[in-house]
Parts: sequence; C-alpha cells; structure tokens
Amino acid sequence: MLTWGATGVGSHPGDDHLEALRVVFGEVPGLPYLPELPARGVGADLVGRTAGLLVDLPVEVRPSGWRLVGRPGRDHQRAVDHLRRDLDGLEEIAHGYEGPLKVQVCGPWTLAGAIELRHGDKVLSDAGAVRDLAASLAQGVADHCAEVRRRLPGVTDLVLQLDEPGLPGVLAGTVPTASGFGRLPAVEEWRVEESLRAFPGAVVHCCARSVPYALLRRAGVRAVSVDAALIGRRDEEEIGELAEAGVGLLLGVVPATDARLGASSAVAAPALELWKRLGFGPEELSGKVVLTPACGLAGASPAYAREALAACRKAAQVVADDPARDLQN
Repeated sequence: MLTWGATGVGSHPGDDHLEALRVVFGEVPGLPYLPELPARGVGADLVGRTAGLLVDLPVEVRPSGWRLVGRPGRDHQRAVDHLRRDLDGLEEIAHGYEGPLKVQVCGPWTLAGAIELRHGDKVLSDAGAVRDLAASLAQGVADHCAEVRRRLPGVTDLVLQLDEPGLPGVLAGTVPTASGFGRLPAVEEWRVEESLRAFPGAVVHCCARSVPYALLRRAGVRAVSVDAALIGRRDEEEIGELAEAGVGLLLGVVPATDARLGASSAVAAPALELWKRLGFGPEELSGKVVLTPACGLAGASPAYAREALAACRKAAQVVADDPARDLQN
C-alpha cells in the first residue's frame, strides 16, 4: 500500500540545490526526494550523475557523450562532487526528518544505451558489458543508499527510483549505434527482468510510450511511474493487472513544463477516470496511486516547479478526502 499521496519525479530547474530541497520538503512532505539539477552542467545530468556511482567503472565525457575509461578523471570527479554537495544539503535541510524519502538513479538499460565502451560502441552492444555495468550500478546504488541512511537516520522507508526512459527502445531494438547509422538489436525480456531484480523494491519511472508493464510486474518492482497522458486503452489491461498484483502506480497528472493548472479536482481527473475505467473500488485509489508531474521539472521555471508539486499534493488530498464522490461525478 502506498500512503505517499504525491511526490515528484526527480529533476528541478536552476542550480540552487538547497532551495530545491526546501521546495520538495515543503510541497510534497508525503514522499520528499533528493532533487537533481542538470542545469549545473557536466556530471549533474541523469547519465553522468548515475555514472558517478558506478563501482570500478570510471567515466569521462567525449564529444559523443559519456564513455568508460581506465581511470577516474575530471568529469568523473565532477559527478561525484555534485552528488556529495547534494547529500550535504540534504543533511542540512532535512536534519531531524523522520519518514519516507526517495532517491533517483538512471536505470541499467537506459544507462547502457547512453554510455560508450572504451572502443566507442555503446555498452548495450555487448551483453557481457551490460552485466558488468548492472552489477557495478547495483553495488554503487547500495552504497549510495547506505550513505543516505547514515546521514538521515530517521528515514523510515528509502524508496529507490530507477529512471528508464530508454527501456522501450531497448526492447524494440530502436536504440541507435554509437555512429548513429544503425540500430542495436532488441534485448530479450528475460534479460531485462533479471537485471531489474538486482534492485528489489524499486520504483521504475518511464516517461516514454510503450511502457512494458507486464515485464515490470514480473520483475517484482514496487511501483511504476508513468505519464498519464501517454496511457493508451491497450495499456489499461496491463495496468489493471499491476494493481491486482499489488504494484503501485505513480501517475503523472501535471505537465512537466510551465502550463496553466486547473482546480485540484481537474488535476486529479486523469487518475480518477483511469481508476473508474479499471473497475476498482474508490476506497483503494489513494493507497495504490500516487500523483506526480508527468516527468522531471528541469525544463520548468522555478516558480512553476513549486506550483506543480503543490498541485499534485492538493489533488491527492482531494482524492483521499472523498474518492467515491469524485469517481461518481
């Protein structure tokens, strides 16, 4: 059962990590999170930030993107330093906090499709290299979570989110080669399932179309985070199976970039309508669905980022107060 109500996906605009933390803890206290600020540059982006966690697999930036190298260099150190400052800020802003907390990292398959091997092809092109990358990431994430718990001993539930926007492309065989002239072969579903089991209890976020709901359910994820606007009628049966299996749904109901937001009831409408179509009882809604922005807020203005999180929190409260009334309207 998910009692968080509302949360964010992860990224925020600007370069003031302390202010981003204040916004998060102020607007989504049900499940605050460690925000990411990619505008700070190299090593603060989704791939670089996570690559800095890898154990014994240093990286650097080349003209084509991030690449594995023989020894840590300046780019690797930048990623490590960004994260260390964020953890220092978290310890300062959340001193004495007790409750759940979410941290986000790039998932192994999106990471494998973005990082290049030393000779220039993508890690995704080599099954053995993917296994090594996934194992290194699992160890690095475990170390990261242990550090978060050390700094904030009052955390009662540390929620790990794997960002996998590239997963549908990995399964469909549409990820481009390093040269860009070809496509890497599709990866078998069992390989993806096996790798995700190395992150037990994770929430998987995918803001692309063709989310592999059934695969994620079989992999034992805790919840799936998606953009409500991208859910098609054919997805709904698989989402229903997720809910029946006890898998939660983090549903993006607010645009990730500046937009005019309606009343709380309008913000909650996509979740309410989806739940009604699935045929579940309204009393279960607030325990299985958490409201979020559609994706990360890095492309929004700082004012809108705060507004978007507040809108999710207020809409979640509307649902929790009287879901039956809203489902019947």
